[in-house]
Order: sequence, then C-alpha cells, then structure tokens
Amino acid sequence: MAEKKVSLPAKLINGGVAGLVGVTCVFPIDLAKTRLQNQQGAQVYKGMLDCLAKTVRSEGYFGCYRGAAVNLTLVTPEKAIKLAANDIFRQKLSKDGKLPLWGEVLAGCGAGTCQVVVTTPMEMLKIQLQDAGRLAAQRPVRTPAQTAAPGPAPSLVAPPPTQPAAQPRTSATSITLELLKTRGLAGLYRGAGATLMRDVPFSMIYFPLFANLNALGRTRPGPGCQGDVQERAPFLQSFMAGCGGGSVAAVAVTPLDVIKTRLQTLQKGEGEDSYRGIIDCTRRIMEREGPSAFLKGATCRALVIAPLFGIAQGVYFMGVGETMLGLLG
Repeated sequence: MAEKKVSLPAKLINGGVAGLVGVTCVFPIDLAKTRLQNQQGAQVYKGMLDCLAKTVRSEGYFGCYRGAAVNLTLVTPEKAIKLAANDIFRQKLSKDGKLPLWGEVLAGCGAGTCQVVVTTPMEMLKIQLQDAGRLAAQRPVRTPAQTAAPGPAPSLVAPPPTQPAAQPRTSATSITLELLKTRGLAGLYRGAGATLMRDVPFSMIYFPLFANLNALGRTRPGPGCQGDVQERAPFLQSFMAGCGGGSVAAVAVTPLDVIKTRLQTLQKGEGEDSYRGIIDCTRRIMEREGPSAFLKGATCRALVIAPLFGIAQGVYFMGVGETMLGLLG
C-alpha cells in the first residue's frame, strides 16, 4: 500500500478542533481530579461527585470551569503537536506501509516529548486556577461572634462587618506575570521533568494501543505490523479505540500525574507538604499517605482522557482539517 502523505496544516487543524471539543466536554471532571490529587490532610472532598457538588454549591456552575480559558487557549497547539507529531513519526518509521510494534512505541515517545513544550506551562497555570477553590474551602469561615471585638455591645446603627473583604480572583495572566517576574521563564516550566515522565509513557502506551484497536476487524498487511489505518477508519471505531486506549494509558500513568500535580501546585493548604523534586515528592507521599495516594483521581483521569481522546481521534480521522482547507481553496 502506498504511503499516505501527511498534510501538516490539516493535521494541526484536526488536532486543534478535537482538543477544543474534548476539553469543553470533560473539563469539570479534570477540575475534580486536580482537587482530589492535591488533598493531603484535611479531606474537603470525599470523591468526584462530592467535589463537583460542593464546587457548584460554593462557586456556582461556572466554578467547575475555573482554568478552562487557559486550557482552551493552549490545548489547540498541544493536541495539534501531539497528534501531528505521532502521525509524522509513524510515517517516517514505516516502510512500505508497514510499522512494527517498536516503531509504534518510538513514535509515541516522540509525540509525548514534543508536546511537553506546550503542556508544561498550560498545566502549570491551569492547576493554580483549579485548586484555588479547594484552598478557599479549607479556610475557616469566621462567625459574627468571632469577628466582634470584646467590650460593649456594638451600635445597632452601624454594625461592624462580619466578613472580610472578598479577595479578587486570580487570573492566568496575573499568575504568568508574577512567575515571569519572580522566577523567569523557568517558573512557567516548573515540573517539566515530571510532565515529561508522565506524557512520554502515556504516549508510548496510548498510540500503539489505539492503532491496534483501530485496526481490529480490518485486513493487516503483514503479521506483527500495522498498516496505514488512518485511510479507512470509520468514526465510531476511531472513537471507541481512542476511548479504550486513553483510559488504559491514563490509569497506568496516574501515579506520575499525582507527582506532577503536587510539584506544580504553588499554593499549599494548612499543614500540606511542599516538595523539592520528584524523588522527595515520591518519598513523602509514600511515607505520609501510603501507596494508595498515588492513585488519587485515577477514576476522574480515566473519565477525562477516554472521551477526550475518543473525540480527538474521531475528529482527526474524519478529516475536518482537510475539509476546511478544501473550502478555503
């Protein structure tokens, strides 16, 4: 079978559209995942549903989308780079339309490495915004009795305020400017090593698994090799293959995601640990919270990644980018 030429602009458009649609659908679950993973001492949330319910109750429906703006802004280049890089690596490593398993794993490794340049600052900003509500929920609410000063009863005409002035919401722009001012560009890439440790294994698991699931029921060009499955992949098969591959890969790398989230969280709650690096973070979590802490948010992560990559691969193989470029001329 002749090798299919990669249209890079079309692949970038496909990845961008897929990322926007997917993130919009699953962002509230991703917010719950971040808040659950950052819990150390005080258990503000008992699980995903409890987290979402309390978030809606205290912050409103749109509180579930805190940090979504920065994610939607940067997910387009992130997903475009990830999917297009994997596609390009696969074609470079294939011969006569055939790609062995080691080539599939190597292509996934390359894709995961390429995306980190966008993923790290995106996750860095998103995590601060997502976790702000959890930190606010940990702060004790002062009652009128606590705020009133001792002494004579206050005047009924001008009672003292019972609540402190509301603090302005932090924005991605203010976080970015503060990090650049205090830590330079390196501040936006805090946790880059942990992000690389998570995303490279994820891609090495996901892309080969997706390719093989996507080829089920169709003719292969040779034993142990994968043909150009992009050519005839129907939407439903690509969607299910993306969901299956994404959920397996997501759960497999959840311990690395927990470490990454903890390292990238700048503001800690009362009594919560700060970490000096990947090894220190791993050791402290193991000693203070036990092995089960490394699987915090695993269910949320699977529920996020499965539809996210299902939608991504479905849109990718539908050829939305090719259609858009065709309409433009």
